[in-house]
Amino acid sequence: MATSLIPHAPAKTPAALLTVEEMGRADRLTIEGGKPGIVLMENAGRGVAEAAVAHFEKAPVSVLCGPGNNGGDGFIAARLLRDWGWQVTVFLMGARESLKGDAAEAAHRWAGPVYPLTADAAKSASLVIDAIFGAGLSRDVEGTPADIVRHVTEEGIPVLAVDVPSGIDGDTGLVRGAAFRAAHTVTFFRAKPGHRLLPGRAHCGEVHVVDIGIEDKVLDEIAPRRFDNTPGLWWPAYPRPSIALHKYDHGHAVVLSGDAAHTGAARLAARGALRAGSGLVTVATPPDALAVNAAHLTAIMLAPFKGPDGLTAILEDKRKNACLIGPGAGVGSATRECVLAALLSGAAMVLDADALTSFAEIPRDLFVAIRGYFAGPTVLTPHEGEFARIFPDLSTANAGEKGKLVRARLAAEQAGAVIVLKGPDTVIASPDGKLAVNANAGPELATAGSGDVLGGIILGLMAQGMPPFEAAAAGVWLHGEAGHHFGPGLIAEDLPEMLPAVRRELLETLS
Repeated sequence: MATSLIPHAPAKTPAALLTVEEMGRADRLTIEGGKPGIVLMENAGRGVAEAAVAHFEKAPVSVLCGPGNNGGDGFIAARLLRDWGWQVTVFLMGARESLKGDAAEAAHRWAGPVYPLTADAAKSASLVIDAIFGAGLSRDVEGTPADIVRHVTEEGIPVLAVDVPSGIDGDTGLVRGAAFRAAHTVTFFRAKPGHRLLPGRAHCGEVHVVDIGIEDKVLDEIAPRRFDNTPGLWWPAYPRPSIALHKYDHGHAVVLSGDAAHTGAARLAARGALRAGSGLVTVATPPDALAVNAAHLTAIMLAPFKGPDGLTAILEDKRKNACLIGPGAGVGSATRECVLAALLSGAAMVLDADALTSFAEIPRDLFVAIRGYFAGPTVLTPHEGEFARIFPDLSTANAGEKGKLVRARLAAEQAGAVIVLKGPDTVIASPDGKLAVNANAGPELATAGSGDVLGGIILGLMAQGMPPFEAAAAGVWLHGEAGHHFGPGLIAEDLPEMLPAVRRELLETLS
């Protein structure tokens, strides 16, 4: 068993993800503040060279340089590696005399030969340093660069990428034509969304963020809205234990059960809510499911109900301050009516699975209800299939080149709710434009019922008073950590039982 559930102590401050435009502003603000651009480029190139030394054996290396600043970083890395005794060959896309600004100066500081970038540029190399295109790539990779990508991939030559692997869009993580698969990627000042979002994340390998001399204060002017989903993002709102609090101070969560044949998902969610810290949890159960639910539950209470009026009666007790509908609820008008009734109660809401699909033909009715006067804070937790049903114009099939962050943000604005767009690169989006990308979810979470537990965890945090965006982000992170700690062989029932240890270490680490 792992000695630490959280292998790297999480910071108490948010970790911003900068778009290509925001990173450009960070560079400009720093240069306008008096630090020459060539100094930033020297620092960047040194970071790349040091990464090569740290992660690869000394061997012949081909440095592939593009016509912009990314190529300038490559020239500096090449010079330093040669000075350190490496055998280095430099290839340039375009004419050397066409380079401008800091990239031209970086090339001038390289005293060795420069060869044209051709399809065999990686021939005889044991390492490729990819400095062709940076994160701001605006067109598909084709022609000679695409040929090199194919050759390097087929030959299995290790790649160290500068900024992002050429062919990866830094803002979306999407592949533009063809893209290198790097073993390591060195980026600068802050990571970009494309380092975290798939398929970009899979192409980056291990990402190293290098300090090149840009001060953190530039973030005050940039005011980024995209973040890594780490505890620093939501820690200030995270519930702290106190001996002065009793169970009702920790909230009372309600989970709607399906009929007698579909009860397991609700129980998984309820267990997640209880382990996430909700003081009380009740499963609202149809009468025909009362016996089967009772046979499986102890600390979790039961409340029989019939239809939306019965659910309304349960939620009239305002101590029951958070409600989850969706897991195993069934698709159709009965679930729709229960959702609308629950939204009128003012309870904090988590809507998942069948609750979302039930509005596939009339999603606007759901969004109007969420924005209603009596509705409480609401979180929607769709996977891509459910997302496409209620946001068809924003599905992967219809949204063109819009990346996952943009699609989730537009959906949150449209619905008036926090969106948790699930997947290995889950995105959490707030209607006010704040976004987080989660990167701690492992393959073990791809198991039946995992999403039900996630809905329950978010519910339990909202019952304790966490705002919806923070509760959603914290829930996704805790869910990922629980799965990571258990590892292979995980089934959904294991996830809630991992939460106490994960929560304990989180509190001990950050308190």
